[in-house]
Amino acid sequence: MTEAAALDAELATPVSLETVATPALILDVTKVDRNIARLRAHLAKLGTGFRPHVKTSKSIEVARRLFPEGTGPITVSTLAEAEYFAEGGFEDITYAVGLSLDRVARARKLVTKGVRLSVLVDTLEQAQALVAAAGDGGPMPAVLIEIDCDGHRGGVLPDDPDLVAIADVLRNGRVELAGVLTHAGESYNARGGAGLPEAAEGERAAAVAAAEALRAAGHASPVVSVGSTPTAHFAQDLTGVTEVRAGVFSFFDLVMHGIGVCSLDDIAASVLLTVIGHRQEKGWILTDGGWMALSRDRGTQRHPVDQGYGLVCDIDGNPFSDVIVEDASQEHGIIKVRPGSCGVLPKLAIGSRVRVLPNHACATCAQHEAYNVVDGTGRAIIGNWPRMRGW
Repeated sequence: MTEAAALDAELATPVSLETVATPALILDVTKVDRNIARLRAHLAKLGTGFRPHVKTSKSIEVARRLFPEGTGPITVSTLAEAEYFAEGGFEDITYAVGLSLDRVARARKLVTKGVRLSVLVDTLEQAQALVAAAGDGGPMPAVLIEIDCDGHRGGVLPDDPDLVAIADVLRNGRVELAGVLTHAGESYNARGGAGLPEAAEGERAAAVAAAEALRAAGHASPVVSVGSTPTAHFAQDLTGVTEVRAGVFSFFDLVMHGIGVCSLDDIAASVLLTVIGHRQEKGWILTDGGWMALSRDRGTQRHPVDQGYGLVCDIDGNPFSDVIVEDASQEHGIIKVRPGSCGVLPKLAIGSRVRVLPNHACATCAQHEAYNVVDGTGRAIIGNWPRMRGW
């Protein structure tokens, strides 16, 4: 066989988990669809709208699984995401990170292209900057005021005088106030599901109280937006809420498993690695995937079960008992039995392949350019879905 013929034969070989170059980001689309259906059904029972966060996937193809009927309202964490998804046909976008003053002009460009964009503020300075920009009479994004429901990050408290003061500035400057938004980030400190219904109710109550305070001061607040993946799944009452945001729910990860939101079988994203060495005297198996492939996120480090840099599975995604990527350098991963456990290191020959479930899907996926898509029925890779990057 000539060299050219050999190359043609190689290119004609179907790509699979056994042949794709590693490290490779794998996405089980069957699990993605199941995870989406689960949350949609729960929110439908509670009678509220859904504005999923696309920051985990950063992928048009994944977003289309969220809205098989076309497009719908989404949440983003960067203006680059907003621009990317707008080009993909998504026209109702909430940029759910506090607005940096130097991004006002960039946000306005999206509005001029027909995007219904809402931006987030929690200070008078941000409101004043938006009003100053609006002075030229051009189109402006709508504004959501961020509410602090649990002391996790930014936002104003529902009874803070600045809440109404910000709304007054916007009204006087003829900038649309769309409503309020909050995020129960402290829900990530839950374990085994304990406290999550209470966190969901605290999130709801804070957002509704803020909206009511605005209305009492003569301001409309048509949008009352709440959401985190844990609280979205454990909410029991969403009275007064107009929409729920959640992001990592479509993929899930080991952090969500430790919090008590999902099972290991729900985790849709993994990283495929190849065994490249053994150190039997140390109880190590070496792979070709370090923190550049898995990320440095150690989100389970404070959980009762520390998953290291990720939980190790066989090539088909079946977890080995108590076997983790215990350490990682830039391009090496060290597989070991979890310290203190009764697990047994699997016999993995050089060239064997394993899949690693991520601590934090957002961080791990961010290390890769595209998803190698499987459907859970075999080892064939049925698609390659690009993902966007940048800010």
